[in-house]
Amino acid sequence: MAAMAAVSAAGVMGTVMPSSASSSYSSSPSSFWGSSSAKSLGTFGGSAAGFCSRSSVLRRASPAQSVARSQQNGRGTATQALDGSSPHLAAASNTVLSADGVSSLATATKTVLDAPSDTVAHEYQGSIGDVTSNEQTVSITVVGASGDLAKKKIFPALFALYYEGCLPKHFTIFGYARSKMTDAELREMISGTLTCRIDQRENCGDKTEKFLQRCFYHSGQYSSEENFRQLDVELKKHEGGRVSNRLFYLSIPPNIFVDVARSASRGSSSTRGWTRVIVEKPFGRDSESSAELTRGLKQYLTEEQIYRIDHYLGKELVENLSILRFSNLVFEPLWSRQYIRNVQLIFSEDFGTEGRGGYFDNYGIIRDIMQNHLLQILALFAMEPPVSLDAEDIRNEKVKVLRSMRPVHIEDVVIGQYKGHTRGGVHYPAYTDDKTVPNNSLTPTFAAAALFIDNARWDSVPFLMKAGKALHRKGAEIRVQFRHVPGNLYKRSFGTDLDQATNELVIRVQPDEAIYLKINNKVPGLGMRLDRSTLNLHYADRYSHEIPDAYERLLLDAIEGERRLFIRSDELDAAWSLFTPLLKELEEKKVAPELYPYGSRGPVGAHYLAAKYHVRWGDMNAEPPPDYSKYRQTFLKLSSGGDPCLSPA
Repeated sequence: MAAMAAVSAAGVMGTVMPSSASSSYSSSPSSFWGSSSAKSLGTFGGSAAGFCSRSSVLRRASPAQSVARSQQNGRGTATQALDGSSPHLAAASNTVLSADGVSSLATATKTVLDAPSDTVAHEYQGSIGDVTSNEQTVSITVVGASGDLAKKKIFPALFALYYEGCLPKHFTIFGYARSKMTDAELREMISGTLTCRIDQRENCGDKTEKFLQRCFYHSGQYSSEENFRQLDVELKKHEGGRVSNRLFYLSIPPNIFVDVARSASRGSSSTRGWTRVIVEKPFGRDSESSAELTRGLKQYLTEEQIYRIDHYLGKELVENLSILRFSNLVFEPLWSRQYIRNVQLIFSEDFGTEGRGGYFDNYGIIRDIMQNHLLQILALFAMEPPVSLDAEDIRNEKVKVLRSMRPVHIEDVVIGQYKGHTRGGVHYPAYTDDKTVPNNSLTPTFAAAALFIDNARWDSVPFLMKAGKALHRKGAEIRVQFRHVPGNLYKRSFGTDLDQATNELVIRVQPDEAIYLKINNKVPGLGMRLDRSTLNLHYADRYSHEIPDAYERLLLDAIEGERRLFIRSDELDAAWSLFTPLLKELEEKKVAPELYPYGSRGPVGAHYLAAKYHVRWGDMNAEPPPDYSKYRQTFLKLSSGGDPCLSPA
């Protein structure tokens, strides 16, 4: 039996990790992970098949290889074994460990492995406890547990993973917030939000009760290292001497991210396993504040420990983008300026900011939706084929796309703000009618923009973004409009409007997920009449299983150590560099947004912007007028219950 541990430099989280676990460990660091990565849930005792079998397909490189690649590329942040209190430890002091504890130097590993097992056990006993216990556990701490996001999204997602058998055999969930609460009160609070799969209702009540018994609560201040040390004591009671892996989910406002990172790193990081921290958006308000936040977090965390979450990247249809493109020969050759005329990324909500106007007014629709959700989708859509499906290879290609893009100019942007509107005897309020919003607010609730990628594949192809609140419909979709057929033999059948004959691929992200392709087809009969039809993959019809929530997928990935769908710091920098000049110009010039009625299709200016690049918004074609009765229901619901938001509980 041999074990290896490392102590981090100057308070970096996730400091010590045993690199070997049994006598069967070979001289190769990657052999510890076995045929299935130890980051995968199979190692922890969770289900390795079906719903949970993500990493076995997606991760081509072993964790050790991924760390080595990251270090070779100059991006890996490593911790080093500093304890030289014995000859064996001194010999291992040059061993470089990743933040997740994967040794990249087999020679140093062998030095420790060659030491007598009882000697190593004795020398490590004081720092890592019972080295003979190699059973692992995962402790998940939801910081800000009494807030809406935790109650409505995070706890239900964790329960869904437990229900599907995706969580490890040994796991514990702790809620942490300033509010005073008992374990029983936490369980009562979240029990009403837990639901079982529609297609799997067996033993729902029993599963719910067993899950709640794994949930506990600890009250404390976010900036108190002492309170987090107390949390550490509670976590250890439930970990029972096992190798502890700890995941912290920061469901709190960004202004206290660094305080929590400092307190948790010094007070409750794992001393034997990995420690990871999920950080919710917004990641700053511009390039400067984002960089400051990153610097603050990196005082206490390595880049490998920070999981910046954008829940839109966990949407089923967004994750399917690369599969649709790279595993279907019919699409990849068409994915360029030669065949694609424009790409549209559209996000719309049929309700306003009721319940969260104060939060939203500080950010606006560009920061809230465009700079993160839509831009991340754009990068995935437009990237070059990666070398492999390894997280770093995929994120490298996304960064290349972002760095190839032109900064957004004010001439290519239209902003709007919804105004009050009365329809069917119901009055729908203006944005500034919200009591938490200043009366003279110029914060846009709608924005449309034209973006361009200056590379060989996408030169001169407009990528049109549109995002807004209080619009005529709710949805998110990607629309790919192809070029007109050169010398179309049937153009007379379409008249002068050749756009009616344009093929269009639509990826409907939400709601009612679907992928459909618009084609031209002959109407059956003796005549020669053409019709525009759709080849439709409607997920609800094709697949019987309920589609998992995005938070389920991303939490599972964070536990596995799969980073493909999380945002790297250089990726974040590149994204902010595109929008920061625009945001500053809008604010300095106090540009007034164009007003549009609640429940309408948005500002007229958006249509002029599209026309400037000879484009027609795809979501405007042949759609029925809005049903205003649904706005009454939505408005009344939001007015009474609010909307999920980040709040320091």
